[in-house]
Amino acid sequence: MSAGRSAQPSRPEQWWRHRPRVPALLASLSLVYGVLSLWSALSPGERIRLEELSPFIPETASAAAVALTAASGLLLVLLAHGLRRRKRRAWRVAVAVCLVLVVTHVVKGLDVEEALLSGALLALLVYARREFTAKGDPSTRWLAVRAFGYLAVGGFVAGMAMIVMYRMRVLGAPTVGQEALTVLRGFIGLPGPVQFRSVRAETMVSATLAGFTILAVLVTAYLALRPVEPLPWLSREDSRRLRELLGRHGELDSLGYFALRTDKSVIWSPSGKAAVSYRVVAGVALASGDPVGDPEAWPGAIVPFLELCREYAWVPAVLGCSDRAGTVYTRHGLNALEIGDEAVVEVAEFQLAGRGMRNVRQAVRRVQRAGYTAKVRRLGDLSSDEVAELARVAAAWRGAETERGFSMALGRFGDPADPDCVVVTAHTGATLRALLNFVPWGAAGLSLDLMRRDRGADNGLNEFLITELLATAPELGVKRVSLNFAIFRAALERGERLGAGPVSRGWSRLLVFASRWWQIESLYRFNAKFQPTWVPRYVCYPGAWSLVRIAVAAMEAEAFWRRPVPFRRLVGRLPLASVARATAPETSGGVGALPGSDRGE
Repeated sequence: MSAGRSAQPSRPEQWWRHRPRVPALLASLSLVYGVLSLWSALSPGERIRLEELSPFIPETASAAAVALTAASGLLLVLLAHGLRRRKRRAWRVAVAVCLVLVVTHVVKGLDVEEALLSGALLALLVYARREFTAKGDPSTRWLAVRAFGYLAVGGFVAGMAMIVMYRMRVLGAPTVGQEALTVLRGFIGLPGPVQFRSVRAETMVSATLAGFTILAVLVTAYLALRPVEPLPWLSREDSRRLRELLGRHGELDSLGYFALRTDKSVIWSPSGKAAVSYRVVAGVALASGDPVGDPEAWPGAIVPFLELCREYAWVPAVLGCSDRAGTVYTRHGLNALEIGDEAVVEVAEFQLAGRGMRNVRQAVRRVQRAGYTAKVRRLGDLSSDEVAELARVAAAWRGAETERGFSMALGRFGDPADPDCVVVTAHTGATLRALLNFVPWGAAGLSLDLMRRDRGADNGLNEFLITELLATAPELGVKRVSLNFAIFRAALERGERLGAGPVSRGWSRLLVFASRWWQIESLYRFNAKFQPTWVPRYVCYPGAWSLVRIAVAAMEAEAFWRRPVPFRRLVGRLPLASVARATAPETSGGVGALPGSDRGE
């Protein structure tokens, strides 16, 4: 992709605005028609039609057509989700299934009406073929084939074993070939040469074989159509280039340094002057903060990011971007919604004096009287042993199995690659009692990354550490400090105002209620103590239809919840390099390649 093309793309905004219509309509039609085909297969055929058909089609062929119609209907139901996500593979399978249904509806009982509906759906799919361009996991097709083979072999072995187990209930002495033919015919619902004395034995064998057939259809369809969820991968070269951009433009966004998380991927503008960092979670491509780099080059990174989402049918989302970045994203077809405010304290304006700072002042004095002292140091000025001890104690204080954070946390305290981070520690004597870690925000700013404390420490310790940092900030060359992000701060504030309407009060009360599980109100109250400047942050999204899905993916990325292990294993997760080598030519970024694919460690 050239730089000039980013100004006039195949316009992502046009794509996102018309995106849900045709694929969603065909997905709904496929779902409805799949259910109809299942009902038609399970319902008894009209007697007159069956009599008219019997001279031309053997009864066994009609029975096989019934089984095939049921399986095809079920498969069409499963394909609806892939069609909605514009998957090319789902479209191909849906076309083949419609062709099969045209024939089976006639053969199973002269159901001409259903056959005509199948033909109409087939015509619509062919007509809208250009709508289905999204790629799938390149390794999935072979995994689906292997799974089908395993299930077919397993079902065959199980069927043969059941015939052996029911040997005493079998009529005559069938050969192995007859037993094998019975099992194979049983997969599609046809009787075989082996006859049973017991109805129960015949039913058990038939039900088992039918179950394997349904399981094979379900598993194969899922593996063939499951979403791509590539493992995030940030190469050393990507990290080096991001650090260079942060050195030149890092002051633009307090969250810029978090783009260096190793569990994020990066896509570059053609000029290399801007980049978007992101991670794919449950089919949602979550970008965080503003693009890194020169704002003039942001569109050059945003367009490839959106095109990559289009190519793999990911839902694009941006978490916590600024007003400036949100404006650029909206120009490229996304919508923006304010989700909260970032608390930014200007060092030169901060002071403990005054009525508004009374609570902070009292907390600080109480902690000082309890004998606490504070140290404010750059991480690079600490010895490796001291850093290791701080990291060990911080991990012990965490209290959760998983490190939380994605858009506003670095997730690797004590890494030698981050010597400019500022560590603020509280001590009673030689005992460490609390720790704050701040990452660089350009050359003259800091952004809060980590806040840990001993659960037995005195209240007010975090206020004490922040005031100590702000007092020491001029010596470090720091002019502004970003504290915690307060989600839905404006909504909480509006609900408390005199004369607030019922909607504002109700929304505020709902947020207060949710604070029992998530730190919504408490973070707002804590940040407000320091009388910061509130900087709004936004989430950017394609449409209202995507908000729930984005919220679920964002909560997983931030480690507020995790999918159970069996569900995570069902998602196609590959290293980005593996996906890129199978899907795109050599490139250094842009559409058609998953970033990082050609830059080795």
